[in-house]
Amino acid sequence: MKQVLQNLASGGTSLAEIPSPKARANHLLIRTTRSLVSVGTERMLVEFGKANLLDKARQQPEKVRMVLDKVKTDGVLPTLDAVRNKLDQPLPMGYCNVGAVLEVGRGVTGVSVGDRVASNGKHAEIVCVPKNLCATVPDSVSDEAAAFTVIGAIGLQGIRLIQPTLGEAVVVTGLGLIGLMTVQLLKAHGCRVLGLDYDISKLALAQKLGAQTVDLNQNADPLGAAMAFSRGRGVDAVIITASTKSNEPVHQAAQMCRKRGRIVLVGVTGLELSRADFYEKELSFQVSCSYGPGRYDSSYEDNGQDYPIGYVRWTEQRNFEAVLDMLADGRLQTDVLISHRIPFEQATTAYDLIASRSPSLGIILQYPEPDTFSHSRLLQRTIARLEEPLEGERSPATPVVGCIGAGNYATQVLLPAFKKTGVAFRTVASSTGVSAAHAGSKFGFSEITSDSRTVIESPDNNTVIIATRHDSHAALAAEALKAGKHVFLEKPLAITREELTTLCQVYDTCIRQQPSSPLMMVGFNRRFAPQVQRMKQLLNGVAEPKTFVMTINAGHIPRDHWTQDRSIGGGRIIGEGCHFVDLLRFLAASPIVAVQAMSAGDDKVTITLRFEDGSIGTVHYFSNGHKSFPKEQLEVFCGGKVLQLDNFRKLRGYGWSGFQTMNLWSQDKGQTACVAAFVDAIRQGECSPIPWDDLVEVMQVTFDIVDSLT
Repeated sequence: MKQVLQNLASGGTSLAEIPSPKARANHLLIRTTRSLVSVGTERMLVEFGKANLLDKARQQPEKVRMVLDKVKTDGVLPTLDAVRNKLDQPLPMGYCNVGAVLEVGRGVTGVSVGDRVASNGKHAEIVCVPKNLCATVPDSVSDEAAAFTVIGAIGLQGIRLIQPTLGEAVVVTGLGLIGLMTVQLLKAHGCRVLGLDYDISKLALAQKLGAQTVDLNQNADPLGAAMAFSRGRGVDAVIITASTKSNEPVHQAAQMCRKRGRIVLVGVTGLELSRADFYEKELSFQVSCSYGPGRYDSSYEDNGQDYPIGYVRWTEQRNFEAVLDMLADGRLQTDVLISHRIPFEQATTAYDLIASRSPSLGIILQYPEPDTFSHSRLLQRTIARLEEPLEGERSPATPVVGCIGAGNYATQVLLPAFKKTGVAFRTVASSTGVSAAHAGSKFGFSEITSDSRTVIESPDNNTVIIATRHDSHAALAAEALKAGKHVFLEKPLAITREELTTLCQVYDTCIRQQPSSPLMMVGFNRRFAPQVQRMKQLLNGVAEPKTFVMTINAGHIPRDHWTQDRSIGGGRIIGEGCHFVDLLRFLAASPIVAVQAMSAGDDKVTITLRFEDGSIGTVHYFSNGHKSFPKEQLEVFCGGKVLQLDNFRKLRGYGWSGFQTMNLWSQDKGQTACVAAFVDAIRQGECSPIPWDDLVEVMQVTFDIVDSLT
């Protein structure tokens, strides 16, 4: 299928061929019939992309601070690589979609195949959208009109926040699509509306829709107009739907308002507020969050958990429904808001149009009609071929790689490391297909897919990289082993003991009992870091027990992030803490026989490990430190000597004969060497670089740590 993507580095848009997404739990698969280009929002994205690095930095000062912190801890080159990789990621465009349901995912009720729905889906022939971000379109509402549902919901949420009453005087600043929908919704609420803008054509539309207007281009006095409009009292509320870097819209809104008036920001403006503007009048100011309650809540959007209507009357989905009801009643006009209708095959011309600043308002993308658009053809196109299939006989010792998961870590770290080894890339899969298309093009995969089974079942590859969310690791690894594939699994090995037990059973069946068996490897890269390898060499000459102190300045991750969800990410100790258990296990070269752990709250944990040879290790995993402090530090005390590793950049020895320092220009956590060791083992027919029993032990100890905490 085709989808509109933007390159954040250059700002260019393209109509890319990507695999069709698959229906997921609590999601709908929708064949698009119409989508609306939101000129204001999407123009900002295009202009940001076209800006140079300096201008991009000026527009996002908070990101600049993050970059500077990373430079201090990781070095310049790794930071530049991370920034370039982020900008290299394709951005799917659009959020106003209408189409027919193709498939209903598990957990979805009340919707059937063939139903028309409006959603925040992208500009793509097929979209997979959470059920709570979809609403059924009434029969009397056309697809074109329904494409304005999300835009209307954005305006409606701003109106709900000002809580207007019948007869109130409200100003709308900025008469783009959202502003003009807001005008109509306010009129439907029984409000008197004054619209402000610089564009004479938009002002004329606002007048046609029942608003009085002020042309800001004609040296008009908006404050005087607002005072006259409100009969000298000051307006009751102002909704700002403009997009500007200026602070003036908020300052102006405060001056227009009556005492205890309300201001809601729906658009984007400068936010240097003047206390004097708000203090004397006791004004209220609020920023509206998109379509309404539920936005950016993964439990609501991704997992389909609705809010009880008795407590949250208007969720984002119910706002969608309210807008559709008003469209059905004829209280909202959309035909007058459409400036262009463009066939989807020519979608990039829409972005040329908005980038040129030519007059435009609502741009409707028209998709092929159902009679010329085969549902089955699209549903079967979960694979897109980029190159001709690999030909010729290939030795089992020649790694031919398929990759499941193409997120940031895979494209920034894993795939570049595999590419350096000279392996052949065959198939890459991701659930949406967009990241797979990016990885496929960037690293030279022969085909891309949205179906992970294609990677595992393909006879053309013999090696599988698994870089998905943690809850899928064990199951995918088990399936790949059953298929006789070498497996490189990004940590953790599993997130529950039950998963680990099942995977061990599969390993015993598929690996231990076969004379020529595939390799199983987990990406515990730190043990392969050059400085850690040097530490290992030095410690091998010390016979007495060792003492390890490791401090991880892990940084804060919100509680609603997927890594914090025990059922998806396993939590941070299972998801990331296993790295440090493995590192100490490697350096101690002795089994772990006892575990203790204490917590000072979320993600603030101290772990003590006792090894069979008498060594002890302490891991301090803290999320309450400052970002500029190094993320990982390790100290080893033994035999009257000390080794000190600072963030995989500086290694210093105290009391070691012939060794004092080993410093690197840039941070090296061993990812490249870890992958190279795995690939070399396949080519040489050797055992996995990390023994299976060590992998299982580390995972079991990590579970023991979590049990100790709970």
